[in-house]
Amino acid sequence: MSQERKPLVTNIFTADPSAHVFDGKIYIYPSHDIPHEGEDNDDGDEYRMEDYHILSMDSVDAPCVDNGEALHMKDIPWVSKQMWAPDVALKDGKYYLYFPARDKDGIFRIGVAVSDSPVGPFAPESDYIQGSYSIDPAVLKDDDGSYHIYYGGLWGGQLEMWQSGSFNPDEHRPEGDEKAIGPMYAVLNDDMKSFKTEPKHLEILDENGEPLKASDEARRYFEGPWMHKYNGKYYLSYSTGTTHYLVYAIGDRPEGPFTYAGRLMEPVLGWTTHHSIVEYNGKWYMFYHDCELSGGINHRRCVKFTEITYNEDGTIRTVFPYEK
Repeated sequence: MSQERKPLVTNIFTADPSAHVFDGKIYIYPSHDIPHEGEDNDDGDEYRMEDYHILSMDSVDAPCVDNGEALHMKDIPWVSKQMWAPDVALKDGKYYLYFPARDKDGIFRIGVAVSDSPVGPFAPESDYIQGSYSIDPAVLKDDDGSYHIYYGGLWGGQLEMWQSGSFNPDEHRPEGDEKAIGPMYAVLNDDMKSFKTEPKHLEILDENGEPLKASDEARRYFEGPWMHKYNGKYYLSYSTGTTHYLVYAIGDRPEGPFTYAGRLMEPVLGWTTHHSIVEYNGKWYMFYHDCELSGGINHRRCVKFTEITYNEDGTIRTVFPYEK
């Protein structure tokens, strides 16, 4: 029986799913929402995740398995709290888990942990990736064998606090007709634990080739980047945050520029939207989360998936998450 658009697991709360296919099996790398009675705020302090559980499915029709704890913050020297949305990459038989967390100064950084198994356990590096900051890492392995990392989130994700080149919590947030901030991008070194190129902001353009503006909250970048390739094109998809859409932009190179192309999905129950896109047996699927399992509590989410379809021109048909 298909698990489509149903909570994949119910024993724990999960969110921010990064899905991959390894050896014909689907693996999902989510964050783990820990229930508490605290209040929500715009900086995401309600998201108190402290470990990772990796999920797996033998097929899209098979039950989803929670493979148990794969990494905990207590085992990572530099982490103080909030291990948020992760991703994974496979190279030469090793699995590299990329994850954001606050360092001892409360600044979000991106760390790496390594395993011989897609479900862990993962052994963390003793320090975060030098030069990294903010949240939501996602890694693309390109056809030439190079690895590209995308990351960054506004507000609680601290992305706009680095515009001067160093961390400034009082940094001006772009607004109105000012250029919107794009996600960060870098090429990874062969060791998969450091940046080969200097991280830079990606450009997302409108239909006239102009950068999206900060006031364009229905289209501008907020958080949760994902990159996949389809018919030789690079698809940068992301969350708009405040307007709760998943949208996408298309480019010819992994570093862009990217042109806004449309909405992936209309809003789900709950404030945040975070997703991944993966091909499996010739079909394409989007993994995402909502708050159905908890009845709408923002920090108690559940991972789901749904099939997506492409139009002949390469655009993606918008998903309406609660339509049958």
